[in-house]
Amino acid sequence: MSAVAPARPRLAVFKFASCDGCQLQLLNLEEELLALAERFEVAHFLEASSRVLEGPYDVVLVEGSITTAHDAERIRGIREQAGWLVAIGACATAGGIQHLRNTAAVEDWKREVYPHPEWIEVLETSTPISDHVRVDHEIHGCPVDKHEVLRVLTRSLLGALPDPPRGSVCVECKRRGQVCVTVARGIPCMGPVTRAGCGALCPSLGRDCYACFGPSRDADPAALANRFRELGLSPHDIARRFRGITGGDPVFRDAAQALEDSDG
Repeated sequence: MSAVAPARPRLAVFKFASCDGCQLQLLNLEEELLALAERFEVAHFLEASSRVLEGPYDVVLVEGSITTAHDAERIRGIREQAGWLVAIGACATAGGIQHLRNTAAVEDWKREVYPHPEWIEVLETSTPISDHVRVDHEIHGCPVDKHEVLRVLTRSLLGALPDPPRGSVCVECKRRGQVCVTVARGIPCMGPVTRAGCGALCPSLGRDCYACFGPSRDADPAALANRFRELGLSPHDIARRFRGITGGDPVFRDAAQALEDSDG
């Protein structure tokens, strides 16, 4: 009598307010994605397939921020169906670039942007997934690094906890033997306070890091702000840097607010 093959873990990928870039990174795994498809049953991934299976799911990847009441309800339903829920990308982990509207009154910007603002039904703010449901792990970046996604999924198959990159982008610059763009060229770079994981992509091209992976664990925004002042930036300009793609993270949000308060 032949043995019954063990069931593969069920994987689902869901999207909220975002550009789809993090899902595309998953597709960019190419050959590795085929190997994953042999080990996971891909039950829901509309970016890749029209095949949709109902939950529950063993692993759920969620891209995007929550910006509508409907999405707030939908993420709660997904959480109930998810054994292990992973927020992927800056939108899902920090509210994304759309968090910039959080500093303005929703009715004001609706009138500025849309010819029929009465048709737009949104929440007052754009918020990360963790503001609404329990998140088991986060993969940072805009977009995420596809190899980190692969590591997280592979470790889930092995029953191991994720092992995310540690340190800041500055550490990655050192590992690559790159000259610091701030020290050598006076370019205001967010690398000292930004989470590692991108491989120091932007500094390797001679430009400043703009913190798309969010704050590092030991981030000291106040110290970096002092350095930026020495480079000639005003508190307002520094605050704008902290309010970038991952500016919805409390570390950067609070730093930006303190700078704006100091600027009168």
